[in-house]
Amino acid sequence: MSTDPRPPAAEGPAAPLALTVVLSHLDVSDSEDALRSLAGRLLDAGAVTLDFPEALRTRERTYPTGLPTPIPTAIPHADPLHVLVPGLAVATLARPVTFGEMGTRDGTVEVRLVAMPLLTDAREHLAALQQLMGLLSDELAVQHLLDASDDEELRRRFEARLASILPAVSGHEPPPTAGAEEAGA
Repeated sequence: MSTDPRPPAAEGPAAPLALTVVLSHLDVSDSEDALRSLAGRLLDAGAVTLDFPEALRTRERTYPTGLPTPIPTAIPHADPLHVLVPGLAVATLARPVTFGEMGTRDGTVEVRLVAMPLLTDAREHLAALQQLMGLLSDELAVQHLLDASDDEELRRRFEARLASILPAVSGHEPPPTAGAEEAGA
């Protein structure tokens, strides 16, 4: 019997980075609009508290999350107390949107992809952010995501990318590689 008060994870991709909301070619006017759109979908999915949208915007204004990666991305997030169900919201943008640059006061980044981790455990937070930043710094991987034609294709492509980082985040075994099966592994 577990002493963990949280409900057991549902079948499927393991928390903390199971895809909750996936939006391909989201058409927004600015970063506030992007955050509002994603937060609204997360509220509809029951994954976040009613306070999440404002907590997300407040945190983004104080601690910007735009990354000057080869294909600029943003990883906006709110504190774990505003998250009900761990996961990840992902959106490719129809056109670049200006986000504040992480670690600077006045820098900006023209973002093309938004990856929003939804974590309920503060200990998982840093590890998940580091793994996401590693994935998002891979220009070919991000371009592959941007090239997805619709939400479902983006979901499939992102899930494949997550499968390669999931063991480092959640402690699960990696999926077998194509060569391992042929070698009798």
